[in-house]
Amino acid sequence: MSGILLQSKNISVLRKGTPPLAFPDIRVETMEKTLVLGPSGSGKTTLLSVLAGLLKPATGSVHFKGHDVYTLAPRARDHLRGENFGFVFQTLHLLPTLNLRQNIALAADMADMPRDEKRIDHLMTTLGLIGKAHRKPEALSQGEQQRAAIARAVLNRPKIIMTDEPTSALDDENAEIVLKLLHDQAKEAGAALLIATHDNRIIHHFKHVIRLEGRAREAA
Repeated sequence: MSGILLQSKNISVLRKGTPPLAFPDIRVETMEKTLVLGPSGSGKTTLLSVLAGLLKPATGSVHFKGHDVYTLAPRARDHLRGENFGFVFQTLHLLPTLNLRQNIALAADMADMPRDEKRIDHLMTTLGLIGKAHRKPEALSQGEQQRAAIARAVLNRPKIIMTDEPTSALDDENAEIVLKLLHDQAKEAGAALLIATHDNRIIHHFKHVIRLEGRAREAA
């Protein structure tokens, strides 16, 4: 089912001691795959934070499924994000005191949703992690940690998966593997996929590309 899932207009963000940054308008359709491409310093992570309801912009609006995200009360915004957004951060944020299974299940706990143990098993099996369920993150390889972060991001069957530089630190072969995992898991969850990166190698996988030219332009 198509339709506008996420849309932003006239977004700018204040920075201490410098002019505000302005970003191009964003429009993401249901189950669409979108690439935000720009060099370091162009504001990719800042833009993702605004789109996810984590950083209120100085100007502009963000709508998710028709709801103005920043007119919602903080608790309602947190609830919307927990139910509808999945995140794979550049720093994976796996908690060292929890084992792999607990780290994946954390997505449900944080969204105040019941744990779906069968889905956790399915994701760990699909991503080749089922034999590592009780290991702590420090006992996992970097690739295993990244797969665990992907599993956590898609556990709640989000409507949109946001990822920040998922391939830029990887060689060509592993970049393709991670990108396929993200595409496959987004499709399985019925989610749109929004990737922010400076990695030009993956541009051919996307029909919808938004470019941040140089540093995000200063707002007028």
